[in-house]
Amino acid sequence: MFKKILVANRGEIALRIQRACHELGVKAVMVYSEADREAKYIKLAEEAVCIGPAPSPLSYLNMPAIISAAEVTDAEAIHPGYGFLSENADFAERVEKSGFQFIGPTPESIRSMGDKVSAKQAMIRAGVPCVPGSEGELPDDPVQVRRIAKAVGYPVIIKAAGGGGGRGMRVVHTEAALVNAVQMTKAEAGAAFGNPAVYMEKFLQNPRHIEIQILADKHRNAVYLGERDCSMQRRHQKVIEEAPAPGIARKLIEKIGERCVAACKKIGYRGAGTFEFLYENEEFYFIEMNTRVQVEHPVTEWITGVDIVKTQIMVAAGEKLPMTQRQVQIRGHAIECRVNAEDPYRFTPSPGRITTWHPPGGPGVRVDSHAYTNYVVPPNYDSMIGKIIVHGDTREQALARMRTALSETVIEGISTNVPLHRELMIDAKFMAGGTNIHYLEEWLSQRQR
Repeated sequence: MFKKILVANRGEIALRIQRACHELGVKAVMVYSEADREAKYIKLAEEAVCIGPAPSPLSYLNMPAIISAAEVTDAEAIHPGYGFLSENADFAERVEKSGFQFIGPTPESIRSMGDKVSAKQAMIRAGVPCVPGSEGELPDDPVQVRRIAKAVGYPVIIKAAGGGGGRGMRVVHTEAALVNAVQMTKAEAGAAFGNPAVYMEKFLQNPRHIEIQILADKHRNAVYLGERDCSMQRRHQKVIEEAPAPGIARKLIEKIGERCVAACKKIGYRGAGTFEFLYENEEFYFIEMNTRVQVEHPVTEWITGVDIVKTQIMVAAGEKLPMTQRQVQIRGHAIECRVNAEDPYRFTPSPGRITTWHPPGGPGVRVDSHAYTNYVVPPNYDSMIGKIIVHGDTREQALARMRTALSETVIEGISTNVPLHRELMIDAKFMAGGTNIHYLEEWLSQRQR
């Protein structure tokens, strides 16, 4: 096991990794920008290093500054968390060439899975079902593009090969709009991701977003930890996640889970990862793989009892997975609500000082957050300030616990989306389970009429 790990992230995930390190008896070095000097995990840190001013490119995306911080503190490994540099293959490569262990997959795996075209091709080779579409990057020839779209069938969706976070995609309903949509998406992809390549997929009308959590070690062992339903989304950004997914037969989950495990072994994957699927008419269609820990990992931790972050660290240190597939048992139901510093219905950011912070508690309630009373939410980063996660023996009990937890939550001084979550927890269709990825946006549009 490592003696010291540098945590190359901020916010609630930095605190989560810090806690995992302490449980393992490992010292955690925390890095921070000038905007995060007063964060909870910095106040709790044994060692902390300022890596630059508030803007991300000058701090959390500054590879030389992060590697220098690891060097001066004698850290042995770097945990990237999620976001920022967590899925940057060049960073993983530089970390390992500098003599540190990257707590994540190999740079080759990140590179292969980070490009959506190569990821899809790898999954097809591994026998994982994919959304029908172009076999690779779309050609420049408009005639060929139209021919591909006709074969796939309208509507289609044009996606950036290097995209992510809900950006770099455009739905096309008619042939007349196709070529212009492809050109616009290419231009956006080149500007946003430095890679203008795009590909095409069939646009599924009413799918759910289901993901499979996997863990793999360096000894070619891999397991899947059930599934999560992340269909409650706005602009492709997840708002509520739960596990297990309501109304999907276990035999279907087991079948797709086993294929994901086989794919991990085939591509030599290590660490934590998530296979993301669209699910419609009892069929799974692979869309992408996230080569890092997910924001929503706590719901899986609660239904399986597996500490995903600690396991990430253990397998990076060369240890074997501490469980076999047969030992993975699903217990009860978990729901997570992301708490964002934003107007609950207009979604405008609301940075500033939190004058009151009263998180919920009680049986089956977990709060992951770096916030506290008098903490100032900086305007420079993602608006998420925490997550409320509940667990119950049944989905009904989990919903009841979430309603109680949200009613107890008091955050003053800034706006948050807690009122939105309170409304959604009593929405009849969400309570019934199985809503599709368009449901929340339709719900919001009807509410605003």
